[in-house]
Amino acid sequence: MDLSNVTWRKSKRSHAEGDACVELAAVPGAVAVRDSKNPEGGVVLIGCEAASVLSRAVKSL
Repeated sequence: MDLSNVTWRKSKRSHAEGDACVELAAVPGAVAVRDSKNPEGGVVLIGCEAASVLSRAVKSL
C-alpha cells in the first residue's frame, strides 16, 4: 500500500522527550501505525474495527 500521501497524526500521549511515540494515519479500511521517531521504519495496518477496540482499551489505561 502506498502511504506517501497520507496525513500522519502524532498521538496526544506522545511528547518530544518521550520514548513511546506513535503516529496514526487513516487509510481505506484500516489505520496505519508507525513509530514517530523512525518514520521510514515499518508500518502496521490495523483494521478499522480492531483499531476502535484498541483505541478504547488504550484510553481506559
